[in-house]
Amino acid sequence: MEPTSSIHTPAFAHHGVAWSPFFENKLAIASSANYGLIGNGRLQVASLSGAYVQPKLVANIDRIFETQDALFDLAWSEIHENQMVTAGGDGSIRLWDITLNDHPIRVWREHTREVYGVHWSNVNKILFCSASWDGSVRIWNPERPHSLKAIPAHQNCIYQALFSPHEADVIASCASDGQAKIFDLRAPTALQYPAPAMTIQAHSGEVLTLDWNKWQPYIIATGGTDRMIRVWDCRMVKNPSSTTIQPAATCTKELMGHEYAVRKVQWGNFSPDKLASASYDMSFRIWSTNVPPGAPSLQTIYDKHTEFVVSCAWSLNDATLIASSSWDCRTHIWRAPL
Repeated sequence: MEPTSSIHTPAFAHHGVAWSPFFENKLAIASSANYGLIGNGRLQVASLSGAYVQPKLVANIDRIFETQDALFDLAWSEIHENQMVTAGGDGSIRLWDITLNDHPIRVWREHTREVYGVHWSNVNKILFCSASWDGSVRIWNPERPHSLKAIPAHQNCIYQALFSPHEADVIASCASDGQAKIFDLRAPTALQYPAPAMTIQAHSGEVLTLDWNKWQPYIIATGGTDRMIRVWDCRMVKNPSSTTIQPAATCTKELMGHEYAVRKVQWGNFSPDKLASASYDMSFRIWSTNVPPGAPSLQTIYDKHTEFVVSCAWSLNDATLIASSSWDCRTHIWRAPL
């Protein structure tokens, strides 16, 4: 299957892609030179033109913002239609206004290593969070000069942290220790930071990605270097074992098929059972977690990328439209099956 549109930026590998929550045809891409190992970063804002009923859409890059270090992720503001934050390889978080020229309107430098993920809460829309290789998750208000809270969530590199789309004070994180953790910021504690409400030994290797199900509040999916995707039900709690402190969720489904590490998973916005995944095997796949016994969960494989596929994002307005980003310097827009 061929993509319905493609955005190509030579010499800048794509790391993250996100659709605007305000404009149905606008998306942004976080990218870097030299695969993020060394060199500059670039934030690119693009728009799609053409009737959505047509098989092909035309993608145009509207704005480009340069940085001195790699950009690994981005998140659109939920309160300001023209603003977004980016995660930097130099440990910085930058707030941008795409109507202004060249420079960010605010820069935070509290993380001591690469910031690998940022996420804006769509429940408490004045907050966003960041995940860093320094082992911490930080909570931010874009109007404040410093973070509101720092959580030493893992002892190793954290790859992603996400606010729950159902509970304003609940955050999940995943890291290179093989664990996914859930934190409730409301929980009473004598410490300056909350202890995890749940710790899941999710994979035998590093956990590179997770996502909350948009329809089912207690369901999360994780993906890791063991090539597996697992779906967890946080209501089906297993009793702590002698080697664990917190209770752990129950794995309700395993999705196998990727040949290398799973770099990104994202649940669909219009259906509780649709799940997309991006992998280092250069493929991007769509799964269903609700199929009859014996039927395959895998629905579609997109294999037109020529390098690691590291990000994917479902459109917030069109149930069939999804973007995938790769180190081949391309973001493809696809039509997914309903």
